[in-house]
Amino acid sequence: MRLLISFVALFLSVALLQLGSGGVAPLDAISGITLGFSTGQIGLLGSAHFLGFFVGCWWAPRLMGEVGHSRAFAAFAAAGTIGILAHMLVINPLAWAVMRMASGLCVAGCYTIIEAWLHAKVTNKTRARAMGVYRGVDIFASLGAQLMIGVLEPASYVSYNLLALLCCAALFPLTLTKVTPPETPLTPRLRPRLAWECSPLAVAGVIVSGITGAAYRMVGPVYGVNIGLDTHQIGLFLAAFVLGGALAQLPMGWIADKFDRRGVMVGMSMGAVAACGLTIAVSHSGPVGIFLTAGLFGFTTMPLYSISSAHAHDFAQPMERVELSAALMFVYAVGAIASPLLASGLIAGFGPNAMFVFIGVAHLLLLGFSLLRMRARPTLSKRTDYVYVPRTSFLIGKLLGGGRDLDASGRNTPD
Repeated sequence: MRLLISFVALFLSVALLQLGSGGVAPLDAISGITLGFSTGQIGLLGSAHFLGFFVGCWWAPRLMGEVGHSRAFAAFAAAGTIGILAHMLVINPLAWAVMRMASGLCVAGCYTIIEAWLHAKVTNKTRARAMGVYRGVDIFASLGAQLMIGVLEPASYVSYNLLALLCCAALFPLTLTKVTPPETPLTPRLRPRLAWECSPLAVAGVIVSGITGAAYRMVGPVYGVNIGLDTHQIGLFLAAFVLGGALAQLPMGWIADKFDRRGVMVGMSMGAVAACGLTIAVSHSGPVGIFLTAGLFGFTTMPLYSISSAHAHDFAQPMERVELSAALMFVYAVGAIASPLLASGLIAGFGPNAMFVFIGVAHLLLLGFSLLRMRARPTLSKRTDYVYVPRTSFLIGKLLGGGRDLDASGRNTPD
């Protein structure tokens, strides 16, 4: 309990950061429509976010080493705040793309610093409790960020100012805490090839996860507007996706630990394709049906990253865990950068349902590749534990790696 109390400042910073930065994507999409941006230009904003996110993941450990945790956090939070505030000063999609790179940089940088701080303070005895609270705070703050869209006026300085205030407020808990900052952690070496060497199927699953999540979160509001949802309903539409994904973590984790993970990925892809089809079928049937299928879509797609990650770690050595987690984050960013731009272009050319056709095809390809890999090599009898992996920074492997290796008595092995 004392440990969790000492982490209150970190968790409060996570919540405020997620509330501030998490609302930018849907607000940008709705504001872009109001301001007359094309669907492709709105998709560009989502891709720019993940480009900034990738740069932040790479740069944050190096900046921590130069100026320390608190100063680096302040710099990244300031960049995100400036990016949000500047939206209504320059009404131009290319300028907004640069601003979204700043917000993506902020998210990745701040999460990297928070996770490095957590990793330095937890032990294997306290890791599970600390990570459980951390994941819960992140999920519920993300849910709150989506619901905020229902009360934020599009293309309004006040709306962007409110998000900027929340992002800026994330500075206070971490920078004013009396807890001594930890030593700067070693930066994991980025080796994307390691992920492929461990599991080609895990790489494919992570790419599809990036395609799915980025398209839905960044272009989902455009889809919602095109099928007739109002601003409040779009917030519920996005929140249903997050809630469905949160509810799926425990049951899907249990199944993934009991059965062949590749078979679970096949089942999830089949479920995702079915959810895409149902979403298309009910797109004009009313809000209730749309919200239910959004929840089902989140349930069948959001755990895919964690299951793919667990499958890759099944074939990794303990000393490779951190670098493998960084490699998987890199692969996820590659899929996420391209996805919003592709999804928005398809919506512009073929209508709103084209986004779910695009996602459904991605999962069909993953399904086929999963079946091929099941024939290529047998699964392992001794596997790592399923761990819900937040897609936040390259350093997440330092927090989760120790939870995957268990000795015969069921206790975590030393880091």
